[in-house]
Amino acid sequence: MLRNLNVLGGLVLILGLSGVAAGQRPRSVTNDPQPASTPAPAPATVKAKYEGGVFGFTKKRTGTLAIDTTNSRLTFRDDQKTELFSIPFGSITGAYADSHSVTPAAATVASNVPFYGLPAAGLIKKKVRYLTVQYNDPDSKVSGATSFRLENKEILESVLNTVASNAGLTRRGDIYVRKKEP
Repeated sequence: MLRNLNVLGGLVLILGLSGVAAGQRPRSVTNDPQPASTPAPAPATVKAKYEGGVFGFTKKRTGTLAIDTTNSRLTFRDDQKTELFSIPFGSITGAYADSHSVTPAAATVASNVPFYGLPAAGLIKKKVRYLTVQYNDPDSKVSGATSFRLENKEILESVLNTVASNAGLTRRGDIYVRKKEP
């Protein structure tokens, strides 16, 4: 009798587990997922901070990043509207958005003041967003990557999308790349 009960319990367990496995099905996976919504076109110029990466320009600077569709290039100008450098759209090989969480300088100072320091001030974080552009300039034979700090996520996404479409880049996940020609 006990043996029949064990066999019956084992049979119920096997049938129960097979029902769970039958409820699952394979999911389809796409290589190049499209974003849920296309961001708005970028304005002609946006405030940006150059973080480095272009040959001959080693200092960080604030200024404006302009998408010059007339001359097919991405241009960075300083606060006095002087053009510092430009990257032709044809030279751009990749672009992506990046973000980092940083502690603001005031919070760092407040957390390190002796006796009156606020230890919780070190927990304050601010999200900083970057546009990173990889390029390969055939005229100067220089290649590299440069980054620009932008104001917010919406501007970053619109600038990235506009630069990528003007440069003829293809989306691969979260980045845009130039496909090699056969």
